[in-house]
Amino acid sequence: MVVKSAYIHIPFCVRICTYCDFNKYFIQNQPVDDYIDALINEMSLAKTRNLETMYVGGGTPTALSIKQLEKLLKAINEMFNINGEYTFEANPDELTAEKVQLLKNYGVNRISMGVQTFNPELLKLLGRTHQTSDIYQAVDNATTAGIESISLDLMYHLPKQSLEDFADSLEMALKMNINHISSYGLILEPKTQFYNMYRKGNLKLPNEDLGAEMYQFLMSRMNASSFHQYEISNFAKDGFESEHNKVYWLNEEYYGFGAGASGYVNGERYTNINPVNHYIKAIKNDGKAILTSNVPTLNEKMEEEMFLGLRMNQGVNGQRFAEKFNQSMDNIFGQTIERLKNNGLLVEEGNFIKLTNRGKVIGNEVFEAFLLNE
Repeated sequence: MVVKSAYIHIPFCVRICTYCDFNKYFIQNQPVDDYIDALINEMSLAKTRNLETMYVGGGTPTALSIKQLEKLLKAINEMFNINGEYTFEANPDELTAEKVQLLKNYGVNRISMGVQTFNPELLKLLGRTHQTSDIYQAVDNATTAGIESISLDLMYHLPKQSLEDFADSLEMALKMNINHISSYGLILEPKTQFYNMYRKGNLKLPNEDLGAEMYQFLMSRMNASSFHQYEISNFAKDGFESEHNKVYWLNEEYYGFGAGASGYVNGERYTNINPVNHYIKAIKNDGKAILTSNVPTLNEKMEEEMFLGLRMNQGVNGQRFAEKFNQSMDNIFGQTIERLKNNGLLVEEGNFIKLTNRGKVIGNEVFEAFLLNE
């Protein structure tokens, strides 16, 4: 299998959000320049140079200074030919006209912006550094620079958030000059500020029913707009789906570069060392910083094919499954598929099986049904 995609992790943030459990560090006093050097060294060992998608995420890549950003962008361009989608994540208040023009100059054609909400009180509660006005300015900056694709992240099921709050944010996003929206319900993750607040009784979460209602509203509202749903949490105008994320959902291979990054190359899944200093040291010592790696069993690969593929609206292609694993989807999962169809959670269309809207609401329960006993 040819690796056609790469993910680069920038683990630095100007401020740590209350809900975030990604591998990230407050940027002040961090060895950022050494980290970029280590990243460049790690990328230099990649066997593939021609890529169809590149995704730079975090943390917050736009937390880098102009000089640091240019060094990274230049190195990426020298090492890879990116013949397709090239995404950078950004915080609205950090996406200055100068930074977005720099990204554009080096071939970045997609920006994914962490907006989360347009409600000022909720932005403060989430620990975000931007104001509502920064969102409009950032989209304007990206549009002016000629960035072809702009995506906004929105969250729902937040503390103190009503359905009306979420609906207002969604309407504001839909009126903007963007072509992609990702929307996720809050998951309370250990090691986050929100989790600690919740354990101490200082944070009250909306009930699960309201979360499900918000998600159903999201699907309904987006269905009535110029955006179409193509994955459980992702909506796009025609021609603007995230090609990079499809690589994950189609269970294809990709490089993962940087501290805490995960990759899937030559049939092996791996995860890099998390702490920045340990990552830098490991790269200096032997050019790689792999913490764990494993080759999935056949059963694990088939499970992944199902619960990753079912995230997409198109569902899982039975013909592709048979070609990939030399056995039919029905032979392996036939009874499970029938049961889930009878429960109104799956539907079969041609060669594809896909989630119903009800199935999307309780997606994780559906995915668990495809776990095989080794």
